[in-house]
Amino acid sequence: QVQLVESGGGSVQAGGSLRLTCRTSMSSVSSDCMAWFRQAPGNQRESVAHFYTGDGTRKYAGFVKDRFAISYDDSNGKKAIYLQMNNLEPEDTAMYYCAAGGPLRCNGRYWEPAQFRHWGQGTQVTVSS
Repeated sequence: QVQLVESGGGSVQAGGSLRLTCRTSMSSVSSDCMAWFRQAPGNQRESVAHFYTGDGTRKYAGFVKDRFAISYDDSNGKKAIYLQMNNLEPEDTAMYYCAAGGPLRCNGRYWEPAQFRHWGQGTQVTVSS
C-alpha cells in the first residue's frame, strides 16, 4: 500500500516562510506526476504545484506568483517532494496535501484532485496577519 506522509506545516506571520515535506513509500524507478494541493475550511481542494519526476517539469497555480517552489528528491530510492513557501499570506492558510499517481506526464486535467490515486493525511499551515 502506497504511503505518503507530510510534515513541515505550522503557524507563521504574514511574510514568513515554511518548507513542507512529503515522504513516500514509492520506489523512484517509475516516473510519476506528484503534487501539492490545499484545502481551506469551506473551500474545495485546489491545486498548488505539480512535479513530473520523468523530466522535472513543474506547474504552478496562478496564485503562487513565484512565492512557492516545488522540488523532488529520490536519493534514498523513494520519491519525496517538497514545497518551499515564501512571503506567505493569510489567504494561504489551509491544510496542505501531498498527492501522487497523477495523470501521465502531469498533462490533461492535472489540477483536478480526482486525477490522483494516492494522498497523504495533510499538514496544517496557518498564516496570521
